[in-house]
Amino acid sequence: MRKPPRLLKTGSPKTPKPKAAAVQAQGGCVCGAVRFEIDVPAVWAWHDHSTASRHAHGAAYVTYVGTWRSRFRMLAGEDALIRFEDAEAGTTRSFCATCGTPVLYERRRAPKMLNIPRALFQARTGREPRYHLGIGQTPDWAYLGEPLAPLKGYPGVLRERPKRKKPRPAADFL
Repeated sequence: MRKPPRLLKTGSPKTPKPKAAAVQAQGGCVCGAVRFEIDVPAVWAWHDHSTASRHAHGAAYVTYVGTWRSRFRMLAGEDALIRFEDAEAGTTRSFCATCGTPVLYERRRAPKMLNIPRALFQARTGREPRYHLGIGQTPDWAYLGEPLAPLKGYPGVLRERPKRKKPRPAADFL
């Protein structure tokens, strides 16, 4: 048996509830002159092993968070950014002019996207890095997940254990 239709109260139309504001993650440079925020979740996150990013950051690799430009806002210090454009690669990197922190990485082939070093955020960005770019350019001195052991006498310091030499077969001694 069908239910009878419900009667709606008449009067002023019901106004929709405002949507909750998006969650943001804030970040900034070392000296605090440049501050920004992105809407969470970020679009994606990755580890960049390329030579260009390694040189720009002085590290074995850089972890970036990508966000749409429309979901990025400068909170302070836009005038404190200096830019380096690599026309051949089609990239632009922005740095804090005061402390030198790399802040933005832009690519000509993705004009609606901004890439920000993950380390500049204290809060979660909604994306964990799942991708590795430029892995073939990883330097031979980079840590690749080898087992680590505590260094005696230095709390908090870990070291790679020396690789054991494989014993030579007895025939080599004759």
